Amino acid sequence: MSALEFDAARMALHRRRKRVNVIALTLALAAMAFGLFWLFWILFETVRLGLGGLAWSVFTVSTPPPQADVGGLANAIVGSLMMVALATALGTPIGVMAGIYLAEYGKRAWLGVVTGFINDILLSAPSIVVGLFIYAAVVARAKTYSGYAGVLALALIVIPVVVRTTENMLSLIPNSLREAAYALGTPKWKVISSVTLKAARAGVITGVLLAVARIAGETAPLLFTALSNQFFTANLGEPMASLPVTIFKFAMSPYENWQKLAWAGVFLITLSVLGLNILARVLFRNKH
Repeated sequence: MSALEFDAARMALHRRRKRVNVIALTLALAAMAFGLFWLFWILFETVRLGLGGLAWSVFTVSTPPPQADVGGLANAIVGSLMMVALATALGTPIGVMAGIYLAEYGKRAWLGVVTGFINDILLSAPSIVVGLFIYAAVVARAKTYSGYAGVLALALIVIPVVVRTTENMLSLIPNSLREAAYALGTPKWKVISSVTLKAARAGVITGVLLAVARIAGETAPLLFTALSNQFFTANLGEPMASLPVTIFKFAMSPYENWQKLAWAGVFLITLSVLGLNILARVLFRNKH
């Protein structure tokens, strides 16, 4: 092949790659625009309909009967906050400790392999399966729905998210940091608590926030565990209202006042989840 033919073949290959690159970039931008279109439409409708239902009574009055003049979501908001907070407090330490074991101790151990496999199953399992499990294990035996059962169901959703995030963040820490601490005679537990875990702190907090954002909008597990409650209660031993379940119930109803409160609840929960996700991304960005 002559030099002229070689240059011609190279230019043809360059033009072909350029065409493929343009096509791939166009398809990627079209897919992004398609997703953003639906996202902004959902957010627009949520803000448009949700703001119309917001009032001070939403935060101070419990859920009303059908066609009532005054009503709110106070019992549902408090119930959601209590169950999400307790589930996070219960699931986070277990998830962090399991993530530390997988990253620092169990990489080559059979127990670590089994734990990681089970965690992957939990991570991908539908939330309704978790709710049915807690229903069979707790609610059916106790013969009553309760906030405690809802907390357990939500905690089982928190744990695998925190485990995976903690393991991944600790695995990103350079081994040179561990080796430097070991060279100074530091025991392994001290290296983990004072060096690696501290260095991965932002990533671990990000995982916790993402887990909270996930369980904040879960409906199916609470339908089988906490059920709901028309009245205000802070007793976790009895059925307890939650914002997602109340939204589901009110949105499916034919009553205008319930539908208006449902959109107000959608706006509140969307704003909360969006804020948690933005905060998690900011922390992750600052980490790097």
